[in-house]
Amino acid sequence: MVVTQDRPLAHVFRQMGGGAFPPVVETFERGKTIFFPGDPAERVYFLLKGAVKLSRVYEAGEEITVALLRENSVFGVLSLITGHRSDRFYHAVAFTPVELLSTQIDQVEKALHNNPELSMLMLRGLSSRILQTEMMIETLAHRDMGSRLVSFLLILCRDFGIPSTDGITIDLKLSHQAIAEAIGSTRVTVTRLLGDLRSEGMISIHKKKITVHNPVVLSQQFT
Repeated sequence: MVVTQDRPLAHVFRQMGGGAFPPVVETFERGKTIFFPGDPAERVYFLLKGAVKLSRVYEAGEEITVALLRENSVFGVLSLITGHRSDRFYHAVAFTPVELLSTQIDQVEKALHNNPELSMLMLRGLSSRILQTEMMIETLAHRDMGSRLVSFLLILCRDFGIPSTDGITIDLKLSHQAIAEAIGSTRVTVTRLLGDLRSEGMISIHKKKITVHNPVVLSQQFT
């Protein structure tokens, strides 16, 4: 199996396992669980469409978002990194309606051993994930909810932003409740804070898609 620019990672995933263990295409509605912490780590996932939230759930019931995965992301690979089989560490939820490919972890491990270039592609994807997780941790370190929200919007601009005539449009339909869950706030608080940012001309919202008019200026709101 050779990975080239005209054979992207999605195509490679589709070919894994040959005819004996073909990848499975799965769809999940928004809010549906893909896997729970403690589930056996038997499959690796490649995100074709939508966004997936990874969170860590603690004994007290608190849930902390550690990453929002975009299209072309690979997840569920902890066992491959550690070198031994382990149960799921994160709670993976469809943040939007999603479509993904999943394949048996044995098939991915075999493909990585046979193809160093594929290993490098996976490593690059994981490096981006680690950076985003660090940014999410920094976001949650802010005690002020306004700063949390601004920081979260900037992360979304980085990973889901599309340049537009008005600034950077976050290519996700975001409910106030979904944002609140991601930053550890409440829907009422998020609604109020978004309203403040709109009044200040920092953002606009159309059909649940947020446009940040000037990310640099917005970032100065909590520096």
